[in-house]
Amino acid sequence: MTTAQALFRASTAALRRHGLLIVILLLLIGAYGVAAQGGGVVPPRRRRQVVDVGVILDTKTWVGNTSWTCMELALDDFYADASHARYRTRLKLHLRDTGPGAVDAASAGIDLLKNVRVQAIVGPQTSTQAKFLAELGNKSTVPIISFSADCPSRSGLTPYFIRTAWNDSSQAEAIASLVQKYNWREIVPVYEDDDDTNIKFIPDLIDALKQVDTRVSYRCKIHPSATEDDMKTAISNLKRNWTSVFVVRMSHTLAHKFFQLAKQEGMMSQGFVWITAYGLTDIFDVVGSPALDVMQGVLGVKPHVQDTVELQNFRQRWRRKYRLENPGTSLSELTVSGLYAYDTIWALALAAEKAGYVNSDFGPSLIKNASTDFDRIDTSKPAEKLRDALLKVNFLGISGKFHIENMQLVSSNYTIVNIVGQERREVGFWTPGSGISGSPKMKSDLNTIIWPGNNETAPRGWIFPTNKTLKIGMPVKPGFEEFVRFENGKATGFCVDVFEAVVKELSYEVPRRYLQFGDGEGSSNGTYDELVYETCKTISLHLFALKQNQTYFYVLLAEI
Repeated sequence: MTTAQALFRASTAALRRHGLLIVILLLLIGAYGVAAQGGGVVPPRRRRQVVDVGVILDTKTWVGNTSWTCMELALDDFYADASHARYRTRLKLHLRDTGPGAVDAASAGIDLLKNVRVQAIVGPQTSTQAKFLAELGNKSTVPIISFSADCPSRSGLTPYFIRTAWNDSSQAEAIASLVQKYNWREIVPVYEDDDDTNIKFIPDLIDALKQVDTRVSYRCKIHPSATEDDMKTAISNLKRNWTSVFVVRMSHTLAHKFFQLAKQEGMMSQGFVWITAYGLTDIFDVVGSPALDVMQGVLGVKPHVQDTVELQNFRQRWRRKYRLENPGTSLSELTVSGLYAYDTIWALALAAEKAGYVNSDFGPSLIKNASTDFDRIDTSKPAEKLRDALLKVNFLGISGKFHIENMQLVSSNYTIVNIVGQERREVGFWTPGSGISGSPKMKSDLNTIIWPGNNETAPRGWIFPTNKTLKIGMPVKPGFEEFVRFENGKATGFCVDVFEAVVKELSYEVPRRYLQFGDGEGSSNGTYDELVYETCKTISLHLFALKQNQTYFYVLLAEI
């Protein structure tokens, strides 16, 4: 056998042994050649397309810090769900920790739009921040989504500002229904003097109270930077009013100090009513026992969240993650805002897939030669598609049904809680159709409420001001001494006897003093109209109806 024949046989044997490998290599080389010539080879598993989403939070606050943890969990849970395994898109969150300032939040928004080219921004926590970012959203057609801020204006939300939280108007209606149930005719709002409350909540509350024939006699504003002396002055002004029903809405820190001072001034005692709006109701989750100690008997309203198995499991996982990421910090309970944050990310992930991924295509600004970053913000058609898809998302989230209507989450039932000891007791519910009830599913009476002063009897809604004496004007009328007369500095007569009998039946003390309206010679000093006129010049008048045995006696009472 020649040398050439030996080499041929060896090569043939090698081909037989490694033929399969050679074929595979040839196929791969061929495929590479096709791709190099411009042909498209679809891989067996396509990589998910990234949809960039900005997040603007103040993580130094409890709401911001816990909400970010909820968002991360939402992202993990969504893409770990087997039903989403074949999704073509994947959200990527870009956090900007801005603090509470509106300017810093706006700067972070511009950075996210220009440099990251996000297709949505989540998280402005306050209405002031939302006001700035909503303008950025309008200019860029990028949705600005908040789960904690109120709407930036009372006239309505902008087309690109979406609230994934309940409407404050429904909360105002729930509070008004509670006021109506106990027939309280006057209330005093006590609130932090900032945009969050002034712009929306207080006008909505006043409107809701008008519908149940209750008026707002006085407003107590507390500035965010109020000192202890400022708050003491405000509390003293409250004590000088007849009304003893207060609706409170403040930040956690300010409210905790306010209730401490109110307790010191004796205003957490019998006869007073304190109702906290949602947001402040979460103070017990944030502050814990110190808040409970100074808020005994307080009522609060908060969105009703069904305590499902899924929610219980989520709370456990949230606690583990929060402890791991925040070692050494005290752990309070998760707030409803955190649940809204979780559902918001879930909804955005659904909307991104429904909208279909399109590469970011921020177009040029309509303003040429712009001199500021704000003027040079581009527009984005993919972000607009994402917004449209988000408005159509409908699913059952951890916080309840997620459905956007009129640019905000559709609200439903509220829970009424009562602070007793070291716990919050659920004493009732409010539903849009049934109003106040002891059950969210059927009409029933509220559970027993323990009011301030450890009292089970509902307060009447007004209380005699401290250090006040009622002045009772008595006309001198010759010939009618049997009904009313003034002798030796003492008021007597049938009308006086009846009035005194009624006052003695009251459950509280009424300091009073009778004053004669006469000329000193046994005759009146003028007509009844003149009596009223002279009295009004020096004192403010109140007309009280004193009820005894179904008979009403109207007495002109004057406050010194």
